[in-house]
Amino acid sequence: MCFSAALALPSLPNLETTTSANCTSNWSGKDEDPNKGQAVKLSLPAYKWRLVIAYDGTRFSGWQYQQSTPTVQCILEEALTKKTKINRKELCLVGASRTDAGVHAWGQVAHFITPFNYETLDGVHKAVNGLLPSDIRVREFSPAGPEFHARFSVTSKIYCYQVYNSTIMDPFLRHYAYHSTYKLDAAVMRDAAKHFVGKHDFSAFANTSRNDRLPNPVKTIFRFDVVEKGPLLRLEVEGSGFLYRQVRNMVALLLQVGRQAVPPDIVVRILESRDRKELAKYTLLLPPHGLSLESVKYNEEHVILPTDSPASSFGRHHSINKCKVLFI
Repeated sequence: MCFSAALALPSLPNLETTTSANCTSNWSGKDEDPNKGQAVKLSLPAYKWRLVIAYDGTRFSGWQYQQSTPTVQCILEEALTKKTKINRKELCLVGASRTDAGVHAWGQVAHFITPFNYETLDGVHKAVNGLLPSDIRVREFSPAGPEFHARFSVTSKIYCYQVYNSTIMDPFLRHYAYHSTYKLDAAVMRDAAKHFVGKHDFSAFANTSRNDRLPNPVKTIFRFDVVEKGPLLRLEVEGSGFLYRQVRNMVALLLQVGRQAVPPDIVVRILESRDRKELAKYTLLLPPHGLSLESVKYNEEHVILPTDSPASSFGRHHSINKCKVLFI
């Protein structure tokens, strides 16, 4: 099992409050949480904390907690449990996005709950990172108000898929970019990407989820940029939300456009079909290693720091007050 046993919480005052936060984090859905909008009772006192997390997803089976295989949530919960002495069910750790196996993140966001407050966060921030493996790092540790929710307060998410467009792959990017030996026309890809922008039914670009629920296929794409940095192409998409493997399917079609195998307006035709089989006629799903969750944007009112809370921690630089070595 990837999660070690945790110490039980000390007894708390028998006080309760009602909140929309979802404290169960083992649900396997891909788009919406089945408990969204349902009231969950939490013991008081309760303090909420927001984390911004970066990770190399190469060796992990995605974000979502699983007992039989290592996931980012699992490893992070182990570190938080060791530091706080609170078991995972009481921590209520919830992530903004359930990234798939092999997908990376620079700006994943999560929140968790403790029955105690912190005077400062620099120490606990350093301690948690010290307990994590080198391929996971908490970049920011902040207090959060009761209305903040890592998933339900989201206004948009930004994903980036990297493509290395050259005859020879850069070995330093082999875990973080898809290698395309076909010469890609970035200008044509930009034209095609414009068709994704707006509110659409993305059923044709969603793989079947591993649960029986049918998420709302209508999503809004705010921008879809194709940025050239030498042979490296960065396809950055910002949207209100994404269906299961939607980004990788959209990028796969844009690569076919960039190879001039299909015209740019095919995006419109496939969107209107609302049929995943229609997309499959032209392209296959891209591998996960080129994809990264870049950042998550939130309702501004929900990220206001609560009063009488410690300052956010972004890590500390070491400093030397005295020279202890005599240089000659």
